[in-house]
Amino acid sequence: MTTFAYATVADFGIDDHARRLARLKRLAHVMDTALRIPGTRIRFGADSALGLIPGAGDVVALGISAFALMEAVRLGAPPRVIARMIGNVAIDTGLGAIPVAGDIFDLLFKSNTRNLKLLLEHFERETKA
Repeated sequence: MTTFAYATVADFGIDDHARRLARLKRLAHVMDTALRIPGTRIRFGADSALGLIPGAGDVVALGISAFALMEAVRLGAPPRVIARMIGNVAIDTGLGAIPVAGDIFDLLFKSNTRNLKLLLEHFERETKA
């Protein structure tokens, strides 16, 4: 029996794995790219909008990103991938908390999308091996 912290795709089953990844894709979209600034190619999401609420908004965005990290652990992502994902969230949270400059940074740095890409690349490599 595999411990929960080191579960693999086979332990969850293909359907559960796909469902979790689909949920993470939706979450990354809502947090990072759901809306577009009219007349530009700049996309933003709830992370940028929440960042406009001093203090509390960044904490809420951090909580949502932490949920995505927990899902990555549950899906069996290796420690090096989790560490890079934590780094992305730390950068987003730390720099995003700076008044005004952090709001601009949140428009440009999409930590949830970056983390999803890291996770998908890991599973793609895993399936090729």
